[in-house]
Amino acid sequence: MLALALLLACGAATGCGGRATTHHKPGTSHEQASGSVGTLLTADDGAGHRLREVPAQGAPEVQLTLRPDSEDGWNLQLAVKNYRFTPDSTGGAALPGAGHAHLELDGRKLARLYGPWFHLPAAQVSEGAHTLTVRLYADDHTAWAVSGKPVQATTQLTAAAPGSSAGHGHGQGETEAGPKPSDQQQADRTVTVTVRDGKVSPAPARTELRRGERVALRVTSDRADTLHVHGYDKELALPAGQEATLILTADRTGLFEVETHESNLVLTQLLVR
Repeated sequence: MLALALLLACGAATGCGGRATTHHKPGTSHEQASGSVGTLLTADDGAGHRLREVPAQGAPEVQLTLRPDSEDGWNLQLAVKNYRFTPDSTGGAALPGAGHAHLELDGRKLARLYGPWFHLPAAQVSEGAHTLTVRLYADDHTAWAVSGKPVQATTQLTAAAPGSSAGHGHGQGETEAGPKPSDQQQADRTVTVTVRDGKVSPAPARTELRRGERVALRVTSDRADTLHVHGYDKELALPAGQEATLILTADRTGLFEVETHESNLVLTQLLVR
């Protein structure tokens, strides 16, 4: 019995030779993260992600630059130091100077970032002055921190009144509300998802693609929401009770999550090789 107890404790600690994983179950919120890098504080980032304290010397750093896009919205650039983006290991144990970033607008999460560039469409920003924040996280979703404060950068953004055609910078030519007979023909793979009562069906899993393949994401939600493909900066409005389809060309390699904005559910993960 003692040996069995020690074995179970070893597995729970994930430190007995196995790869620690703290990724939330697909379709649910993030679970409490764990790991041995730095010091895990009781304080969090304000959104439930605990702070992971590391010494100031050699700690991750980030700067945020904002430039207007010539067609729509703005282009954001993250300049990082002592840090690298690791989309393929998201959900694993916290590794020094590695992970992903979150983008917030006035304290509201807009996206998870797996690289230094992001396009922010005008449709996501209301008229007036706003604050954009990027914050660095470890692979286990804890927030990197120095002296008890998250490693982050902020910048100010002032948006003019949007025009009637604002917010079409996400490749809207490839998105359609409702199914089309040609969807299956245009795409190499089709992922069909239903969201009802806060649950995703079928259970989210990884969809593997070869670079250059086209995937059709066909989603029906019982509530009005917005689908977002992280890393590709693609969005699609989800009308309540209607199927909507986004066709995406997988021209970037890595692991990219497909989530809903309002309900914050993971629909699938695109693994592009």
